[in-house]
Amino acid sequence: MKHLILGTAGHIDHGKTSLVKALTGIDTDRLPEEKARGITIELGFAHLELPGGIRFGIVDVPGHERFIRTMVAGVGGMDLVMLVIAADEGVMPQTREHLEICRLLGVQHGVVALTKSDLVEPEWLALVVEEVREYLGGSFLEGAPIVPVSSRSGAGLDELRAELARLGAELEPKRSDGPFRLPVDRVFTVAGFGTVVTGTLLSGRIGVGDEVEVLPRGLQSRVRGIQNHGQRCEAGLAGERLAVNLQGVEHSLLRRGDVVAPLGTFRPTRVADVRLDYLESAGKELKNRSLLRFHSSTAEVQAEVVLLEGGTLAPGGSCYARLRLAEPLLLLPGDPFVLRRSSPSATVGGGRVLDPFPPLRRRRGAESLRLLAAIEGEDDAMRIGAMVEGSLLSGIALPELLRRTGFSAGRLEKGVTTLLSAGRIVQMTREPRIFLAKGGVDELQEVLLAAVEQYVEDNPLKEGMGKEELKGRLPRRSDQRFFTPLLAGLERDGRLLPERDIVRLPRRKVAAAQGGGDLAARLEALLVAGGCEPPTLKELGEAVGVEEKPLLEHLNHLVREGRAVKIKSDIFYGPDAVAAIRENLTAFLKAHGEITPHQFRELTGLSRKFMIPLLEYFDGEKLTIRVGDKRVSRRG
Repeated sequence: MKHLILGTAGHIDHGKTSLVKALTGIDTDRLPEEKARGITIELGFAHLELPGGIRFGIVDVPGHERFIRTMVAGVGGMDLVMLVIAADEGVMPQTREHLEICRLLGVQHGVVALTKSDLVEPEWLALVVEEVREYLGGSFLEGAPIVPVSSRSGAGLDELRAELARLGAELEPKRSDGPFRLPVDRVFTVAGFGTVVTGTLLSGRIGVGDEVEVLPRGLQSRVRGIQNHGQRCEAGLAGERLAVNLQGVEHSLLRRGDVVAPLGTFRPTRVADVRLDYLESAGKELKNRSLLRFHSSTAEVQAEVVLLEGGTLAPGGSCYARLRLAEPLLLLPGDPFVLRRSSPSATVGGGRVLDPFPPLRRRRGAESLRLLAAIEGEDDAMRIGAMVEGSLLSGIALPELLRRTGFSAGRLEKGVTTLLSAGRIVQMTREPRIFLAKGGVDELQEVLLAAVEQYVEDNPLKEGMGKEELKGRLPRRSDQRFFTPLLAGLERDGRLLPERDIVRLPRRKVAAAQGGGDLAARLEALLVAGGCEPPTLKELGEAVGVEEKPLLEHLNHLVREGRAVKIKSDIFYGPDAVAAIRENLTAFLKAHGEITPHQFRELTGLSRKFMIPLLEYFDGEKLTIRVGDKRVSRRG
């Protein structure tokens, strides 16, 4: 069974509800006030099964101008429209507005029913058909079948059913892959069951037992039961009219405009970048930051319209815009919307959502317009790549891409794989998977490389820069987790060499500072002259007249070149003196197997100031190991 949604449209009292009843046997006017006044006030619902395995869910909308907001809520999810025009009146104001709304909301198929055809003469009917055909020229209903009908006599109903069956056979049903979305158009309670919401399932599949949340409120629930046109079922598919029984949610907390979605999949937004089409019939220019009523699916909120390509938009014009919503809504890319003016009440424009979570950027920046142009395109990989590039140095995680593209997981993965293979994006972390554009990776690597180059220029006696210090040089808007893959890439390219806890430049030799060669030689001479009891750091500084920091840099430089040995942070030896002490200690251990501090002092003649640091140094060298107050040889 192919499930499609057929919506009515047309002026008040042109016979929409009577026609639906004649086609289906269902009276969609259910409220006492509707019965009393003879007009549709709320959305009405019916169903129609036709040959070829086609089932239409029919949404009957109000025609009165006071209830246009309700009409817009009914158009969301329509696959085709049945434009109803009374033969005795022809095209009227709400005919025009309903047609504009259908166009703005992306309806592309439909049929025209000329009702009350039994009330006019054949010649008049022919004139009305011609008038309607001329009026529809250039619209999405140009060339659509025009079927004269009479709900009272039944004339033309079979022809109308045949046209609907033909159109239905040509249409593709909505996709049932990806997460489900059920915009709520009615909320009520059923004794013994609790809260029930109804709506048209826009995408995916919803089943009994599914854990769901109602957005934007974030209310969590479980699906207790599902009905499709009054029949119980275990699951509902995209394109079906459903009544869903929600467990544990008070009906007073829900309202039209809410959306039932899988738990934890989506999040609402208050800002969206869009393609905005401004109607010729709007009459006057749209000014930047105008306040209008925003309608999407069954939701309605106030929105501030920020124009991204100029200060005004002329009637009939189109541009990129940013909408700032007064309340959060669940929006996905591709969602159609309508904008209406409150006073005087009129539909003035609409369009499609491009990015429901746009990055912060300048309002009229060229970068912002390039990103939106790419997102508006049909190529999935291009759209995903634009969003990754738009994240600049921050990167974008896979769950965020799912929210911003509205793609199914499989469709998104295919696009990401294409971009990774082409080298346009790089995966920076494993969990969550965060992606950076290749340009962002290059920019961050240049930041790290420049930091190391500057550091060694400022510290000529140091081999390289500490890894943790270098990691801290990443821009704040970036992510510290990117450091490891960025460094790995620089190492693969031979631009930086990580070694233990430092990062150095390849083929770099530590150069002595100006005049530092003489100073290093003087320090080396002082250490050699000191023998087994060399000058301490303080004594060396006083001897050569140098502050502690540069003094340490020169001493560490001597250590790296093998011209000195660092015993402790403030004790340095000449290499020959350490070698002689090591040789005596090794011989003693070979003869006696162990040595006490007292014996070590007698062996070397050293004071405690040097004796203890030397013993600890040889422990660190794995020559000895301390056992109690003795040292024994590690080498047997």
